[in-house]
Amino acid sequence: RFHGEGYQEGYAEGSHAGMAEGRRYGALHGARIGSEIGCYLGFALTWHCLLQKFTDEKNSKKMRALDSLIGMIQKFPYEDPTYDKLQEDLEKIRGKFKQVCSMLNIQSDFRIGPERSSLTF
Repeated sequence: RFHGEGYQEGYAEGSHAGMAEGRRYGALHGARIGSEIGCYLGFALTWHCLLQKFTDEKNSKKMRALDSLIGMIQKFPYEDPTYDKLQEDLEKIRGKFKQVCSMLNIQSDFRIGPERSSLTF
C-alpha cells in the first residue's frame, strides 16, 4: 500500500516538475531560434535595400539569393511548435544565409549564448 501511494505521489510530482521544466526549455529554445531568424531577416532586408540601386548582372544574382532567403524566412512556421520539419527548414535557412554572405564577401558568425547574442561582420 505504501509503495503504491509513494509511487503515485512521486509520479504526480515528477509530471508537474517535468511540465514546468519543459515549458522553460521550450521558451528559451524558441527565443533563441526567433533571435537567429530575426537577425537573418534584418540582414537580408538591409542588403536588399542597399543593392536595389544597382542593376548589373552580378547584383541581380545577389538580389535573387536575398529574395530566396527572405521568402524562406517568411514561410517559416513560427506559430506551429509541432511542425515536424522545423529543424530541417532552419538548416536550409542557415545554409542560404551562408550562401548570401559568401556572395556578398561577408564573414558571418552568429552566436547565441548566455554571454552574448550577436551577428558580427
